[in-house]
Amino acid sequence: MPMLDVYIPDGALQPDAEAALLNRITEILIRNEGFDPADPVSRSVSWLWLHRPAGVYVGGEPADAPRYKVVPSVPEGQLDEHKRASVIAEVTEAILDAENGAWPRDVGRIWVFPTEIPEGHWGGRGQIRPLATILARLTGNDTQRARTLARERIAAARAEHARLP
Repeated sequence: MPMLDVYIPDGALQPDAEAALLNRITEILIRNEGFDPADPVSRSVSWLWLHRPAGVYVGGEPADAPRYKVVPSVPEGQLDEHKRASVIAEVTEAILDAENGAWPRDVGRIWVFPTEIPEGHWGGRGQIRPLATILARLTGNDTQRARTLARERIAAARAEHARLP
């Protein structure tokens, strides 16, 4: 259930390339959360907001080439260290591919900030949505499997955070 904020300067990409990019980024997140990007239920809960910055500046001066920022937000436990690294690398490559050579292929112009929303802080439909509830919808309402997955994923995420310096 990714929520994506994607910042693309106006005119940075051709319209068809931009549309394909936004679809590709959505699929990258769904897949890295462990679900099928072709599944209509997974797609229906994957929302993306496209932001058009009025300007992008580097060191106080207008940027000499487009700069991009992608902030995928997911419930706690959905992305481990490996999956976060995969999201960052795949989204970066997808953006560079979408430019289709119009700008120098420079990974330094792209920032990706995968963000985990702590358990008990994901809200939708006017209430808190625990990970088990989200996973139940994505697992065909298999509540037992969803509870087990949620418990395992949250425990692994918290253990990972405890190990980080």
